[in-house]
Amino acid sequence: MSAAPRTEKPAGRFRRMLDRLSSSPEDLESEELQEDAEASGCTRISDCSDRQIVKVTGTLRTVTLRPRAGVPALEAELFDGTAPLDVVWLGRRSIVGIEPGRKLIASGRISMSHGRRVLFNPKYELRPLGQE
Repeated sequence: MSAAPRTEKPAGRFRRMLDRLSSSPEDLESEELQEDAEASGCTRISDCSDRQIVKVTGTLRTVTLRPRAGVPALEAELFDGTAPLDVVWLGRRSIVGIEPGRKLIASGRISMSHGRRVLFNPKYELRPLGQE
């Protein structure tokens, strides 16, 4: 009876630890966000194409009030570790809980505007604060 060598598992752990120590905070955050997306069954933003109905998750990087055609619009940039996505709520000046650093899950139809992915008036779910 021969058992699998025990040196493989510690070497893997050691390699992961070295990788984490030598990675930048941005790389670590991107990796963590990608793992969250996989765990929640969401599509990676980089894999989203024009007119596709998607469910994505990530962290809000920025939130701004930017009128579009004279109508107030709350815009936020959602990042999942692969690519940014502009999330726009038309007719809204603010939404409680929509703030930079907050994690959320959003779903709707992706469109392309000026070369960027945009999700207008999505269904969304704020992630509990304790899980951030």
